[in-house]
Amino acid sequence: MNGAFLPTSRAELDALGIEQPDVIFVTGDAYIDHPSFAMAILGRVLEAAGFTVAILAQPPWRDSSAWKELGPPRLMYAVSAGNMDSMINHYTANRKPRSEDAYSPGGRKGLRPDRPTNVYAQRCREASPGVPVVIGGVEASLRRIAHYDYWSDTVRPSILVTSKADLCVFGMGERSLRRIAERLSAGENIRALRDMRGVAYLLGAKEPLPDHRWEDAPRDNLTVPLPSFEEVKNDKQAFVRMTRLFHHETNPWSGRRLTQAHGGRLLVVNPPDLPLSTEELDACYDLPYQRAPHPRYEEPIPAFQTIKDSIQVMRGCFGGCTFCSITMHQGRPIQSRSEASILKEVRQLTQQKDFHGHISDLGGPTANMYRMHCKEPEVEQRCRRLSCIHPTICKLLDTSHSSLRQVMKKARETPGIKRVHIASGIRTDLAKLDQAYLDDIAAHHTGGHLKVAPEHASARVLALMKKPGISDFELFKKRFEKASARAGREQYLVPYFIGSHPGSSLEDMVELALFLKRQGLKPRQVQDFIPAPMDLATCMYYTGIDPISGKEIPVARKARDRKLQRALMQFFKPENWFEVHEALTRIGRTDLIGKGKDCLIPERPPKAARLKRKARRPRG
Repeated sequence: MNGAFLPTSRAELDALGIEQPDVIFVTGDAYIDHPSFAMAILGRVLEAAGFTVAILAQPPWRDSSAWKELGPPRLMYAVSAGNMDSMINHYTANRKPRSEDAYSPGGRKGLRPDRPTNVYAQRCREASPGVPVVIGGVEASLRRIAHYDYWSDTVRPSILVTSKADLCVFGMGERSLRRIAERLSAGENIRALRDMRGVAYLLGAKEPLPDHRWEDAPRDNLTVPLPSFEEVKNDKQAFVRMTRLFHHETNPWSGRRLTQAHGGRLLVVNPPDLPLSTEELDACYDLPYQRAPHPRYEEPIPAFQTIKDSIQVMRGCFGGCTFCSITMHQGRPIQSRSEASILKEVRQLTQQKDFHGHISDLGGPTANMYRMHCKEPEVEQRCRRLSCIHPTICKLLDTSHSSLRQVMKKARETPGIKRVHIASGIRTDLAKLDQAYLDDIAAHHTGGHLKVAPEHASARVLALMKKPGISDFELFKKRFEKASARAGREQYLVPYFIGSHPGSSLEDMVELALFLKRQGLKPRQVQDFIPAPMDLATCMYYTGIDPISGKEIPVARKARDRKLQRALMQFFKPENWFEVHEALTRIGRTDLIGKGKDCLIPERPPKAARLKRKARRPRG
């Protein structure tokens, strides 16, 4: 077995002379030693700090045999569902099982349970009673307080209640997990670690609330009580209050400690951890990754194929889109790698045997937020805005693309590099401010198509999303087309749109359909809104109330209504005729049926629509 990978079995531990690893990571993903995968980066960070680690990847979970085979860790189990929320990974927006798990060998389904954080934590307890269990990752971060669960259509308690874990590390966990390991190794009890930023925990029924203080935290009113689990489960107005309070305490510098009663126990959520410095982030990415799946896997892993030749240059997002969970996990402040660290990884990539000279992506959550920051740190540390760019771009935000343009230029000029693509989504309201950046993208970094996400055309819906108006996209489109023409290249934008977002009615979707027709756009891929735990838009979906304004909004909850909204985004597909016809008839827009220039569908159903309807009729 290749000892360069972190050990994944008892045999591999024995070969390395490790009788008892300090930390055992349990993950719902296949083990891929690449810095795009959480278990790899966290495992390498602990290894670099002098700890021995093992990775238990996608273990059979129906009993604890796989856990017992490895033996107990000396310090703790670190449990995660994987890079994605397991329920979004398993189910479509219509709650139908997905046909593939991209994070599993061969894309096979069934290698992890639903909500694996809970299941894995239970197996840790069964295999090694008394060993601390620390949970983290996207699934845990988004469930650290009471939350609406779309798949069961219920309000569920904090994941600390259902997993019975000792600590929940929310957000990106490199610094937190290393500190936990160091303090446990120094002999501290897991309960002593409740003073750390970036962790949540449950107090025992008779335990008092600790009197903790954090550096740089506000000194007054240090604790904000949220409505209890029982309140938010039974009262949607209480759920709205909880959501609004929670989102206004996410600034890592000014966010206060939160508490929430769950029956006779108290959930405590400490202030978020502070962002990693450039030096700390570089140290995480400069570790000796193999940039490959563990040799145990014989089948390709789809998620790896997508990112194997990509390089992350930053993390975090200050966009504050209400339907997006990035801010809730990675944080609002942008954390950027140094140019030297990025170019070092570029050069390393050219040495890979199967690398053909094409970097698939040089980006992050948003491709063009690299090194953007508030020009007044003291103001940033007090700021309570949920978005730095909505409803307007903050005058204190440094929106310069110059550092990013320089990194892009040096990367594409590195010997062995033929092309550097930008596959991460580009924020158009920022990109339009820098024509030189647009020119570079058009001339050097677009493989014929560029992803952007206008999401909708309705001003009202876009405001609920915290996205710029559609005129912003139109301006960007014109500038990109001109930049492509100057570069002598025929290129196109690939815009993404969302149907059934809270607040979006059939009238709004018709407005979007008309916009698409007038722009000559025929999106092949469209998205149905999926309510992820803790998002602002999820609160809107569950309660029918915008938690920021307190106003009621329409919500498409029924499967048929969601289907009609989706069909309107692809009105041009003949097979969607009946759904589009129904939608237009419902809202009295039959003027859009026929041969007029704005008409979305013809008067009579095309053959493809009739065949589709016939195929769906139950056979007698």
